[in-house]
Amino acid sequence: MPAVARRSRKARPRWQRRKAARPAEIVTAALEVFVERGFAAARLEEVARRAGVTKGTLYLYFKSKEALFKAVVRETIVPVIAQGEALAQSFPGTARELVERLVREYWRLVGETDLAGIPKLMMAEAATFPQLTRFYYEEVVARGHRLMAGVIERGIKSGEFRKVDVATAAKLAMSPLMHATVARRAFASCMPEGFDVGKYLDTHIDLYLHGITNNR
Repeated sequence: MPAVARRSRKARPRWQRRKAARPAEIVTAALEVFVERGFAAARLEEVARRAGVTKGTLYLYFKSKEALFKAVVRETIVPVIAQGEALAQSFPGTARELVERLVREYWRLVGETDLAGIPKLMMAEAATFPQLTRFYYEEVVARGHRLMAGVIERGIKSGEFRKVDVATAAKLAMSPLMHATVARRAFASCMPEGFDVGKYLDTHIDLYLHGITNNR
């Protein structure tokens, strides 16, 4: 086989791998820009520059800034919810243990990472972008609430938890995590006492589980 042909066959897989990697590289760059700038101020030119592609190349994969934001959510935060759902399906322990595990895992995978900037962004810009807000609520917030509601129902059926309004109890299990995200990113420097995330999570889990536990 001629040397030129051999080189061509060797070069093609590298090009294909690079092309296949581009959407993920763009999403990674977009996450950085959205977290730093917010949705309104984010510019696709900057996303393209950080991803190492042209703006025209970016449009080959994502037709608009809205489409790119949805891809960021679906490829970063939605998989966290999916992991929680898989964990709930296979978890061998008690409902109490599962609630604690889900709370801590969410914080580890979202609260301790750049993904925490996305919920903060949504809270800040919800009124300005209602369609994106609805998308985020349906694909992330509501799905997370359904996950936690299923765990609470499991605990009620097993007798671990007392009968409560399941939908409300699910929201109350997750809401302190949103507060922790905002407090840590926006207000920690203003708090004379600081913000001890570990103590905050320990206290939240303790109070929540004591409140919902069936003491009969």
